[in-house]
Amino acid sequence: MDPEEIARNMNGRLQATAPGRIEALLSSPMVQNHAAFLHLLSDGALACAWFGGTLEGKSDISIFASVLPNGREQWGAPQRLSFDTAHSEQNPVLFSAPDGKLWLFHTSQPSGNQDECRIRLIEIRRDATDPTVLTASEGRYLDLPRGCFVRAPVVIRDDGAWLLPIFRCVQRPGQKWNGSHDTAAVGVSLDQGATWRLNDVDRSIGCVHMSPVPIGEGRLAAFFRRRQADYVYRTESLDDGRTWSAPAATDVPNNNSSISVSRLKDGRLAMICNPVNAAQSADRRASLYDELGENDDRPDADPAGGCIPVWGVPRAPVALCLSEDGGKTFPERLLIEDGPGTCLSNDSTDGRNKEMSYPWLLEGPDGAMHLAYTYHRRAIKYVRLSPGWSGADARRLS
Repeated sequence: MDPEEIARNMNGRLQATAPGRIEALLSSPMVQNHAAFLHLLSDGALACAWFGGTLEGKSDISIFASVLPNGREQWGAPQRLSFDTAHSEQNPVLFSAPDGKLWLFHTSQPSGNQDECRIRLIEIRRDATDPTVLTASEGRYLDLPRGCFVRAPVVIRDDGAWLLPIFRCVQRPGQKWNGSHDTAAVGVSLDQGATWRLNDVDRSIGCVHMSPVPIGEGRLAAFFRRRQADYVYRTESLDDGRTWSAPAATDVPNNNSSISVSRLKDGRLAMICNPVNAAQSADRRASLYDELGENDDRPDADPAGGCIPVWGVPRAPVALCLSEDGGKTFPERLLIEDGPGTCLSNDSTDGRNKEMSYPWLLEGPDGAMHLAYTYHRRAIKYVRLSPGWSGADARRLS
């Protein structure tokens, strides 16, 4: 679809597109929509949050969300949840705390300077009469260093501590951020989000978008997007997230784009991602923010002591990868959607961008799989797969 056709179909209505498969393009008032995050609410409704505006990094980028009430055939109207006109507000993460409160974490950065980012925490409330209406409190910044980013939700440790997966865009004095020194960390709060401390993951240069999941008996596995665009990496904790092993490569290729991992009720791990890497494509772009057009005469960060990030590898296909060994290998890979995946431009209006990226997934109480991902940087696409969809009819990737 071209950008105009996508826009005409952005109405949030659920449509059956294949046996066991329902889809929708969510409504949005913005021309660019990216970084979907799905969350199951206490009454069985599904919430999807994302960021929208004109171009990633611009100060008109804000957080939006939509709600699909249980049993409804259409997503509710988009709700704007952040309002800082001086910063680009990105990467929303929803979290239901043990006390029942619903929280939104998101990033807030000036222009393309991810090393100056701060994380904001906002309480979200639902309207008592209309379950599709959300309102946001003013919120506050977390007491964490600048350059901290989020993408995955809080994990509750065995002692009640909140563990917030973080990737650090490390500042290089006098140099412009380019991803060369990004590392992984965990934010730890012992007082329900009031204060935080930061625990770094050792030997994690290039490992970002940490996505942790429980794998049993106090053990956690976490998975990473890689700046080097080689493979998804994995780390493991044997003490419920207090310490982590050095990240190591899995067998799933990664294109320096976001992934999401969840543990299914049957014990398997499911990862949704674009299973391609730099070795499979010669496509390259200068940086993530090379289209902002803002004056910045600082040199790019020197990769010495870090890594050389790779940008521009195609962001397609979207695949659901399944593991039965705690995420060490993902031999079963099911195609969700294919396309060229071209991402040499972030522009949402001219049709050059063909990416299907930044996917998120969760399993519903009935065993259905709920997926959401960026569609050509123009829309957020939602896909529901009926229980048992991953049977004989699913197309497998070699």
